[in-house]
Amino acid sequence: MSDKVIHANDADFESTVLQSKEPVLVDFWAPWCGPCRMIAPALDELAADYDGKAKVVKVDIDQNQATALKYHVRSIPMLLLFKDGQVQATQVGAVGKPQLAQMIDKAL
Repeated sequence: MSDKVIHANDADFESTVLQSKEPVLVDFWAPWCGPCRMIAPALDELAADYDGKAKVVKVDIDQNQATALKYHVRSIPMLLLFKDGQVQATQVGAVGKPQLAQMIDKAL
């Protein structure tokens, strides 16, 4: 697991994601979710590739149900791209690194 990927929780979601100066790709996931584990290496690479330009944040929905409810997470993995505290793009389901990079690039 990359040390560039940030793990956020209900308590620090606002400061980590909503108040971020850079765009933030948030992965709503759970340890038992196979597709979530499948895209984890791509998220690790993106966190390194975009270091200093954008953040990659993971939120475990089992541990952080308030945040998951707030953003209507019904299926995982669900990725939301935030810029200036607002959702700019949504991706539900496992996709490859190019699609995720494209989401980030649009926000830069």
